[in-house]
Amino acid sequence: MSSPQPVRAEPGTPPKTGTTVQGWVRPGPTAKEQRYDVLLGLVLALAGVVGTELARGAAPAPVDLGIGGVEPYVLSAAGALALCFRRRWPIPVLAIVSVLFVVTGERATFAFTSNIVTQATAFMAIYAAVAWARNRRLMKVSVAVVFVAMFGWLTLGFVRALRTDEFKGANDTLLGPYVSGVVITLAINVLYFFGAYFWGRTSWGVARQRHELEQQASELATQQQANARRAVIDERLRISRELHDVVAHHISSIGVQAGGARRVMDKNPDAAKNALSVIENSSRTAVNEMRQLLGMLRAADPELDDELGVPAGKAPQAGADRLPALVVEASGEGLEVGFHQIGQPAKVPETISVSVYRIAQEALTNVRRHSTARTAHVTLRYLEDAIEVEVIDDGRPKHAPVGSRLGHVGIRERVALLGGESEIGPRPVGGFRVRARIPLVPVPTPETSDTGETSETEQPAQDREGATQ
Repeated sequence: MSSPQPVRAEPGTPPKTGTTVQGWVRPGPTAKEQRYDVLLGLVLALAGVVGTELARGAAPAPVDLGIGGVEPYVLSAAGALALCFRRRWPIPVLAIVSVLFVVTGERATFAFTSNIVTQATAFMAIYAAVAWARNRRLMKVSVAVVFVAMFGWLTLGFVRALRTDEFKGANDTLLGPYVSGVVITLAINVLYFFGAYFWGRTSWGVARQRHELEQQASELATQQQANARRAVIDERLRISRELHDVVAHHISSIGVQAGGARRVMDKNPDAAKNALSVIENSSRTAVNEMRQLLGMLRAADPELDDELGVPAGKAPQAGADRLPALVVEASGEGLEVGFHQIGQPAKVPETISVSVYRIAQEALTNVRRHSTARTAHVTLRYLEDAIEVEVIDDGRPKHAPVGSRLGHVGIRERVALLGGESEIGPRPVGGFRVRARIPLVPVPTPETSDTGETSETEQPAQDREGATQ
């Protein structure tokens, strides 16, 4: 089987920017652009008539005004009026202007050589055809036919000049007056026609590149939104796995205590009473921690459940008490990390403790990967009704491409999930700060449980759920 042939791009087009452009068709002109073309055509038509009259007045000899005595004026105005549709119908306009260009040169030579509007009209018609024609193959054929006709007509003019000895000179030059005149005229026409062609092709290439960049920007924006959404859902599922381990621990404890209470209930009622007390406390703790996350975890997109694989069972990292060990692990290889604890350690729910650890871990990972920092510092604060973790550094973002900041999305999602507040951004004195404050006491909400009591945690989760959708 033969290998596929590579697709050849349009000549002179800018390099691809990641978006396929094969078969791209330039959109037609807008209403504003069409109005501008009509105004341009009318102004040039008036200028063409005035230019023809001025050329007639400057002619050294009487000129023939042709049919009805107005033929040069009509030809000059007609070519300019055709430009009113130069972007809407570029190829027909090119054909009409080219024919009028030749007819003006044959029928009104003074208006052709001395009226700059006539020259500008043909130049703009070629430019518009190359820049705006949506059928590129037809455009190439049309331009080729026009160029062959124009240079054929120019060659015929050289033959006529040789016969009539139009190129005369008083100086004895190396090439002679005729050859010198032919070379100069040919060079001017090459620059004129091919200049219009390449200018038009550049305009078409710029328009196509602008389309590619706009499409690429749209794709990147869509991809960024999808990545941020995926990061939020990943963080929710990660928290749910950690919650599963925490609740499983409490349930296992409940099972053990219940079995012990059953065995000693008749022989030692006090021991059974203590076991039941432990069961009560463990069950309440498990339910409260589960309620903190249930509302938000329930909002995870079910369509992504099959896409987001759950890794093999991995126990969650220990919580806030392991921050010193995390600091030791993060130090080294040019980064010095310090740790400071404020307040007396207090017992906090395991979900909050694990979240504090994860937030510090993510912040230190970002410092190492995306910052020029040499030092960083982790501060853990045990407050009266909250726990706070803060990670600061003294670096700047690296010049290399930085991350997607989806880690920051995960931190904000985790903190909001627990009813806390976060601060992520550069510091006024330099460096970067990640700070999270998580309340230890659930915030009461207006939602009422089955017993008529107000649910403590589900409403904030639902509010945040609505804010993230």
